[in-house]
Amino acid sequence: MLNLDHNPATQTNTEPVSVNRKKLLKRLRRKTGQAIADYRMIRDKDRVMVCISGGKDSHTLLDLLLQLRETAPVHFEIVAVNLDQKQPGFPGHVLPEYLGALGIPFDIIEQDTYSVVKELIPEGKTMCSLCSRLRRGALYGYASKHGITKIALGHHREDIMETLFLNMFNQGTLKAMPPMLRSDDGRHVVIRPLAYCSESDIAKYARWKNFPIIPCNLCGSQENLQRQKIKEMLREWNVHPGRIENIFRSISHVIPSQLADRKLFDFDRLQSGDGTWIPDSVHPDDSG
Repeated sequence: MLNLDHNPATQTNTEPVSVNRKKLLKRLRRKTGQAIADYRMIRDKDRVMVCISGGKDSHTLLDLLLQLRETAPVHFEIVAVNLDQKQPGFPGHVLPEYLGALGIPFDIIEQDTYSVVKELIPEGKTMCSLCSRLRRGALYGYASKHGITKIALGHHREDIMETLFLNMFNQGTLKAMPPMLRSDDGRHVVIRPLAYCSESDIAKYARWKNFPIIPCNLCGSQENLQRQKIKEMLREWNVHPGRIENIFRSISHVIPSQLADRKLFDFDRLQSGDGTWIPDSVHPDDSG
């Protein structure tokens, strides 16, 4: 729900913080800092563009990066950037007021991607793919013009897992969202500092901090999205302790010899010249 009454300039730190909130903040800071350190996402003198959509994830990302910057062992800049896609009814004043009150550099890119998506995508069809490509192009263009070295996105742990299953179920590929990647043209580096953070923690934090949330009415409300079905599947699985954590952990513990991709593993070397089987390292859980 959009909160137009939020004013970060008047928010103080004198209000008592519960133990649970302290633990939540500590957990989010630790996991964000760990992801940044594990993948060396941010280095000295980086100019980091934090992409602000107005949702809970990007608000949390910006807030945590501003906090971590205070104690980071490297110096880096933060520039908040929002893409105004000209959706009807979009409250264009909210983010400029919020970011201005924070006192940080920010910019608003105005590009009517909404009309393009509505014109090209038939009613009732999923708009996310085209919208994402147009949005990415606009942000990459801005990054090129303003000396941005890192583009920070607010994708969290569940986003990554949902993408994994979407690609498995619909594309037949074992592919997710990496915590860090270089764009296809090699010109931009995208980072996802919230990769280790759970969506539930981010939602709790956003409610606590009372961020001015702006919902996406273009595609986020399409209940028939495949991603929504994956979300529900993961929600059902979450009743099993540790299952979600193990699924995510598997993304960073890949054993090519136990899969079937001939481009990643040389299966020919498993046989000697006379056709005798030469055993390769076996996964500890393999009983075969």
